[in-house]
Amino acid sequence: MDTQANYRLALQLHQQGELSQAETLYKSVIAANPQHADAIHYLGVIHHQNGKHQMAIDRIAQAIQINPNSSDYLSNQSLAYKALKHYQQAIACLQQALKLAPDDLDIHYNLGNTYIENENFELAAQAYRRILRDYPQDSDLKEALSHALDRQGMMSQQLGQYAEAERCYLEAIQLTPNLDALYYNLGNAQRELGKPQEAAQSYQQAIQRNPNDADAYNNLGNVLRELGDLQGAINAYQTALKLNPALYHAKVHLVHQKQHACDWEGLDKDITEIRQWVHHQSEAQISPFAFLAMPGTTAAEQKICANHWLKNRYTTAFEQGKALAFKHQYSHQKLRIGYLSADFRLHPLAFLISELIEQHDRAQFEIYAYSYGINDQSEERKRLEKAFDCFRDIRTISTLDAARQIKQDEIDILVDLTGFTQTSRSQIVALRPAPINVSWLGFPGGMGELNGEALFDYLLSDAFITPPETASDYAEKLALLPDTYQPNDTQRPVARSQRRKAYGLPEQGFVFCCFNQTFKILPDAFDVWMNLLKQVPNSVLWLLECNALSKANLIKEAEKRGVTKERLIFAPRVAMAEHMARQTCADLFLDTLPYNAHTTTSDALWMGLPVLTCSGNTFASRVAGSLLKAVELPELITYSLQEYQAKALALANNPQELNRIKTHLMTKKKQLPLFNTNQFARDLEAIYKRMLEGSSN
Repeated sequence: MDTQANYRLALQLHQQGELSQAETLYKSVIAANPQHADAIHYLGVIHHQNGKHQMAIDRIAQAIQINPNSSDYLSNQSLAYKALKHYQQAIACLQQALKLAPDDLDIHYNLGNTYIENENFELAAQAYRRILRDYPQDSDLKEALSHALDRQGMMSQQLGQYAEAERCYLEAIQLTPNLDALYYNLGNAQRELGKPQEAAQSYQQAIQRNPNDADAYNNLGNVLRELGDLQGAINAYQTALKLNPALYHAKVHLVHQKQHACDWEGLDKDITEIRQWVHHQSEAQISPFAFLAMPGTTAAEQKICANHWLKNRYTTAFEQGKALAFKHQYSHQKLRIGYLSADFRLHPLAFLISELIEQHDRAQFEIYAYSYGINDQSEERKRLEKAFDCFRDIRTISTLDAARQIKQDEIDILVDLTGFTQTSRSQIVALRPAPINVSWLGFPGGMGELNGEALFDYLLSDAFITPPETASDYAEKLALLPDTYQPNDTQRPVARSQRRKAYGLPEQGFVFCCFNQTFKILPDAFDVWMNLLKQVPNSVLWLLECNALSKANLIKEAEKRGVTKERLIFAPRVAMAEHMARQTCADLFLDTLPYNAHTTTSDALWMGLPVLTCSGNTFASRVAGSLLKAVELPELITYSLQEYQAKALALANNPQELNRIKTHLMTKKKQLPLFNTNQFARDLEAIYKRMLEGSSN
């Protein structure tokens, strides 16, 4: 039999799966004709089929050397490279093959698959789209492209590129409209983009296609909460837990929303269970913010909770930060301070920091803003944009690009004003774009550590909120301001105050009030409030009307305690200027515990309204006490519910003492440390300088 006949027989046996016999014949052909490129090529293919991938690469390379114009040789060599996970070499082979055969759709398909394995999903999508041009109805191709887009979307989401992720998911849904996971992922991206209405619709589409998806119900609950549909959120969390009782974060969200609704049934039992998870279930994703609002939790437990949150959510960011290893080899005549926040808008934060930003000493400091929240076009936003030396809106860029911008700006100290609150992007800090990172104001607690490395270098506080003996409860070093940790704005907008009747209050009688959000109102404090109403004739309790559920539940709880619903007056949400003005109609602000009034305390004190607090042992439970010390009224700080009730009753029965306190607040207002913004700025700047000096030693 001649050489070519042997080759044809070898090829036939190869196609029939008789690899051993085919291999023998290919070798005999090559022995007779060492330049027989096809035989050498197919011998390489057999090596690949037998798992001898490097031998395959070498054999096919010999064939390519003889015949460099065969796209088949290059395609098969790429398969051997891919089997060894040598993806770049495999891609190079296929790209060369396409130069020889640009319309070979098999090569495009193999290239797409190789890009998928190399996690280059954007280029994979391009390869699949090329084939779909010729075969637009091919369902397998549609699925392949949809998968590539889904993976591209998830990768974009991990990088903080939420707009790109949304685009990918929408295109994928056009191709495969019945995949529930695509709608779920789309909802996640839309939520990050501040599109809760669209996100809710996407989650509902996911649930429609998979009614047993507990995660979709949980995330639907999250956006319904943001949309103000508290009952809908509670229902969604309850369904999620029925489907998956081990969905820890759904339970935490449910408890927190029940606190917003002032639904206290089973609260102690639920919180005891969650505290056990913190101690024994490190994989449980328990929102640090929701946890610190739960009664009974300790500062030490809150630190553990934050640590677990970092482990579950920030590990990749920490690793990426180490890989980037940003160098901070620069010095400036003026120190560059960067403030990072979602809340440079009509938000309580704006009423704390606006004047401080304006008061920073421009001879020594350059002040940058990095804003990733919505631009609400409010006067507060416009004022802040003007106050900063440089205002950068980083909302639409990725976490990595945001970090690169901060690094490019050569920021000396980066101050995060949001922390673990809604829309947090503290992953930017984990990339270490600045040499010193500070947590302040947004999150009333520590931000934790991962494997012994703190997310932040410093926590800005004061000696009342975080006494030195509590340092072990925080991963950060405590940087203590001399008077209080909270700045204030003496230019708060205040409307003209009206008589009590305009606010639905009785013209006569004592008005207790609490304008805290309802999640802070808990049974123990409410018991005290009801006792006070029963002990002070003709008194009322004036509360913020946060939602319909809490209003109904608080009325029900009051009636259970023998207090008629007429004694509870609810203040609707109004513009900030009007809210400030109406506070003059109250006699005494009753603080909540263990989560105090924070900005709300300063608002009341600015309007001359005395605030009575009960301090605890956590950051959030000691803020009001700090603010009262800073207005020189430590007598309004109590340390037990018994003392709190007795003090409130005494003040209600002593109008002269209340008038003394109000006169003190109104006549000394701008001289008191809490409202001396210029001095606060100097104190804060001194701390910034010490931080930098410490980092250079």
